[in-house]
Amino acid sequence: MAEQTTSSIVIDADPASVMAVISDFAGYPEWVQGVKVADVVAKDGSGQAEKVYFELDASPIKDQYTLGFEWKGDELVRWSLVEGKMLKAMDGSYELVGRPDGGTEVTYRLAVDIAIPMIGMLKRKAEKVIIDNALKGLKQRVESLG
Repeated sequence: MAEQTTSSIVIDADPASVMAVISDFAGYPEWVQGVKVADVVAKDGSGQAEKVYFELDASPIKDQYTLGFEWKGDELVRWSLVEGKMLKAMDGSYELVGRPDGGTEVTYRLAVDIAIPMIGMLKRKAEKVIIDNALKGLKQRVESLG
C-alpha cells in the first residue's frame, strides 16, 4: 500500500500536550468525526495503548476495527489495521515537530484500503477528508484544553 495521503497543521501547544490528546482514546468520540467508540484493548510495557478497538460511522463507511499502535515518545505514533470488517488495510501516523514559537507542527499520513471496490482518486479524496477533519478536530481539542 504505497499510496498515501498527507497533510499538516500547526497547533498552539507543545508536542507533549498534543500527544496527550492523541493518546487519550476515550476522548476520541468527542472530537474525531464518525468515531462512536474507541476502547484500548491492550497496552504495552510502558502503559501506552498497543491495540485499540474502534466503531466508526462515517458515511459511507460504517465499520468495527482494531488498530495496532507503535509509539516513539512525543514525536511519532504509527498504526496499522489488526482486523476489520470493511477495512482491508489502514496504515497511518501522526508526526509531531516542536516549533520555536512553542507550537507543534503535526503531520498526518494515512493510507486506507476497503473491501468494496473504489477508484483510487475517490479513495485519496476520502483519505484527505478524514485527515483534514482529524487535524482540525485535534487542533480544536488541544487548544481548548490549553
